[in-house]
Amino acid sequence: MKLYDFPKAPNPRRVNIYLAEKGIDIERVAVDLFKGEQLSSEYRAKNPACDIPMLELDDGTCISQIRGICRYFEESKPSPSLSGTTASEKATVEMWDHLAFMNGILAVAEVFRNSAEGFADRAVVGPHNYPQLPGLAERGALRLQNFYTDFDQRLADNDYVAGNFYSLADITTLVVCDFAKWIKEDIPANCTHLQAWYDKVSQRPAVLANP
Repeated sequence: MKLYDFPKAPNPRRVNIYLAEKGIDIERVAVDLFKGEQLSSEYRAKNPACDIPMLELDDGTCISQIRGICRYFEESKPSPSLSGTTASEKATVEMWDHLAFMNGILAVAEVFRNSAEGFADRAVVGPHNYPQLPGLAERGALRLQNFYTDFDQRLADNDYVAGNFYSLADITTLVVCDFAKWIKEDIPANCTHLQAWYDKVSQRPAVLANP
């Protein structure tokens, strides 16, 4: 079993923190996104989506999406659970993890990939080339501010994003806050609940081990 990895990027970091929380050690294969190695014919044959991370099982099965990778490990090593234990908890974790990804990760990505010089023809992750659109960078910046406000409100009445337990939704939300630093954005001063939560979860050993 191998994890194709590029630790500097936000999505691989989500999986690396998750695995550290679960106490899972796995062989890593480095794929340099800066050099475009995810677009090579060899990698594309394993993962036509041309994204990172990707889990390759011993039987050759390749799983490339974060939720798919985490689902595999959650099913094969249920404890400690990072997806909830009851039907309600599992649904809540999935809901908030999706919201953090859609309204946080993708918002920052809209800004970064539509403004950074190195992504002039690579504004979208994947096998196809798309030009940058400045309007999407502007929209992403607005979406990020709404993300901060929405999650600050959520954390006003909850210890963690999905409720009173730490989960994959917290990992994704944390990574959003750190990914935003790539575009020189920090948690706004008025989002005190989000900031207090961030200060707490950023000190977890699994997070410190995967900066």
